[in-house]
Amino acid sequence: MPSERENGEIMTKKTETKTSLAIRVGKLQTGLRKRYPTGSQKLTFRGAQIVISVDDAIAKLQAVADNRAAVTAAKAEAAAKIDAENTALKDLLAFVRALVAFIRFTFGDDPTALDDFGVAPLKVRAPSTAEQKAVAAAKRQATREARGEVGAKKRKAIKGNVTAQLVVTPETPAAPAAAAPATGSAVTKG
Repeated sequence: MPSERENGEIMTKKTETKTSLAIRVGKLQTGLRKRYPTGSQKLTFRGAQIVISVDDAIAKLQAVADNRAAVTAAKAEAAAKIDAENTALKDLLAFVRALVAFIRFTFGDDPTALDDFGVAPLKVRAPSTAEQKAVAAAKRQATREARGEVGAKKRKAIKGNVTAQLVVTPETPAAPAAAAPATGSAVTKG
């Protein structure tokens, strides 16, 4: 399985996964036991840089296999815990929402009390301006006209086609009535 040599080292394929390495290590252990039955026999390789007994080599290979097995078991355990959390989460979220609603009901909009629980006060909706109300009314009217008389399912799919903008033009005041001529006699009622 060696793919290239660099600085005297045999490099493995870069696509080898940790799981495939663990499988290869198992095969190396089997081969060592079969071809070198004497565990105390010394193996010398890499230009005499490494001198190790067969038993020690097998032990090092076993560490790779043990680490992989431990990681696989930990992943399985973590997956089981995540599944357990997800199963319980629906009921727990409902409880949390109910508790927050209770706290909001009990303390109202008191920001100090709500902050003690880590609950933000509800945002007050900004009142619509006259322009926004007029545009909304125009859109509602256009939707009603577009729908006509149809069933409920078709009605949901139909939307009025309006791009509404409110243009306000101030009324020009009517010309003031001509002033009546002033006469010398004023009538006063007492």
